Amino acid sequence: MSTFQDLGLNDDLLHAITDLGFETPSDVQTKAIPILLEKDTDLVALAQTGTGKTAAFGFPMLQKINIDSRTTQGLILSPTRELCLQITNEMKQYGKYCKGLNVVAIYGGASITDQAREVKRGAQIIVATPGRMKDMISRRLVDISKIEFSVLDEADEMLNMGFKEDITDILSHTPEEKNTWLFSATMPREVSNIAKKFMNSPIEITVGNKNESTNQVSHEYYLVNARDRYQALKRLSDANPDIFSVIFCRTKRDTQKVAENLIEDGYSAGALHGDLSQNQRDLVMKSFRNKQIQMLVATDVAARGIDVDNITHVINYQLPDEPETYTHRSGRTGRAGKTGISMVIVSKSEVRKIKSIERIINQKFEHKEIPDGMEICEVQLMSLANKIHNTEVNHEIDKYLTSINELFEDTSKDELIKKFFSVEFTRFFNYYQKTKNLNVSDSRDYDRGGERSEGGRGYRGSSNDSRYFINVGRKDGYDWMKLKDFLKEVLDLGRDDVFKVDVKESFSFFNTEKTLQEKVLAFFTDFKHDGRFVNVEISEDKGRGTSRNKRRRDGGGDRRRDSKPRGDRRSGSRSDGNRSDRRSSSSNESRSRRSESGSNSSRPRRSRR
Repeated sequence: MSTFQDLGLNDDLLHAITDLGFETPSDVQTKAIPILLEKDTDLVALAQTGTGKTAAFGFPMLQKINIDSRTTQGLILSPTRELCLQITNEMKQYGKYCKGLNVVAIYGGASITDQAREVKRGAQIIVATPGRMKDMISRRLVDISKIEFSVLDEADEMLNMGFKEDITDILSHTPEEKNTWLFSATMPREVSNIAKKFMNSPIEITVGNKNESTNQVSHEYYLVNARDRYQALKRLSDANPDIFSVIFCRTKRDTQKVAENLIEDGYSAGALHGDLSQNQRDLVMKSFRNKQIQMLVATDVAARGIDVDNITHVINYQLPDEPETYTHRSGRTGRAGKTGISMVIVSKSEVRKIKSIERIINQKFEHKEIPDGMEICEVQLMSLANKIHNTEVNHEIDKYLTSINELFEDTSKDELIKKFFSVEFTRFFNYYQKTKNLNVSDSRDYDRGGERSEGGRGYRGSSNDSRYFINVGRKDGYDWMKLKDFLKEVLDLGRDDVFKVDVKESFSFFNTEKTLQEKVLAFFTDFKHDGRFVNVEISEDKGRGTSRNKRRRDGGGDRRRDSKPRGDRRSGSRSDGNRSDRRSSSSNESRSRRSESGSNSSRPRRSRR
């Protein structure tokens, strides 16, 4: 089948398709639409973000519902407000010639009264986020007891966001005799469980392989030291002057910090994360869609529902916790038949995760080098030259030409060109001429303990580092990445201030620079987390991760590590003298690694575009 007419859609929908400029159905549409039109069946569809999944379930639902009835017949659940609104707008566009159609969006951050009023007017289709939908059901503001079609869109992400109980509760209010259509980019175990629980012998269609990335996206990784991550990000941006990108961070704190640093360094950037108000998120997204923001720094959750055309790059500033999430990230680019690039900035300890992702997406990453300063200067210079060459002349400038010509009367053509381009070239040249090479060799020297360690095969120690013992480990739910996030969060440190994290069964090790030692030890004096004392002490571990610390305490005897406290008693104790010393020596040292050399004044200010 090569046209929408061949799929069996009615004239109203075909008329809307023509208006929208759609010419050829995508693979997922070609596979799903005929099945959903011809059969009353449950369906599981696996396809990447940007492949037209909304139309794949939207057209059949619009054709099968009774427009003349005011009863709610279709329910579409999506993980985020942005995606909810996107689906609603698309459904309205698809059904623009279906007279009497009412599609209502239900989501948090807006008036529940207004939404209830819209539903009461007669909504044949409701598009909702799980949290607000559950709230409206409990208040009896919506009735979904007669729906005929339910759609779980981006099912994997809804489960990742913790909506499993909400989905279960919502679907319990729907009739058993209905069709459930599940659309997802990946198929983790949790999605399979949902399908088994709520669906009856579903037909399964897959575009590509399960969890596979679209072939419109090329995948690259750049290997740097962890502390050079931000500098690498800036160089990748400078090496791509026309970049229009989404930059992914793992936490809200890192997202905000990276965006602030980019803005301070003169880049056109903005942050998108869950701590922003709905109005702030709307303003950021509006600026990004209008390309007033070139680099959108986002968390995985906040980025769901971003439907912006022509994103050239996705930059993984940090890899996600779950390798499957990478599929969603890379799907932000290479949409609607266009090509895109997904870049990953990794340290040596993270390279092994690249292999895991390669197996999931069934594509290979290309190892590339962070460009050096002179390469960037050349790229920026030629970018400016091309823009000037392609600029249309504004003849309003003609009246000023006499004065300009007089000013450059004694300047040759070559000299004038040099002067003109030096304005931009010098800015980058002065900054980059003495900068270091950020690349490190790809030795693939992975830790034998798998993902338990961040530090490679073993910590060899440095005179500038302090290594610590901490009495939490895998049995407390930590891997090296989660422990690193916990430490930098409670200590208010930058991501690269904590390194060489090595997690064992019941205890762990980590490093900071020695300048932070007093702050770390002082903070963890009498520190309690989730009802238990967390103890941190200087370690004598030399890299095997097995040696115990030698401690002297006034009472003598060995501390019992990692045991849960009984009542309000500690699992161990420090001498009062040590506590006093640590309290008195507490400091609020912080370090900034945003600049590759010198103070803020040495940074090149990126021109606003």
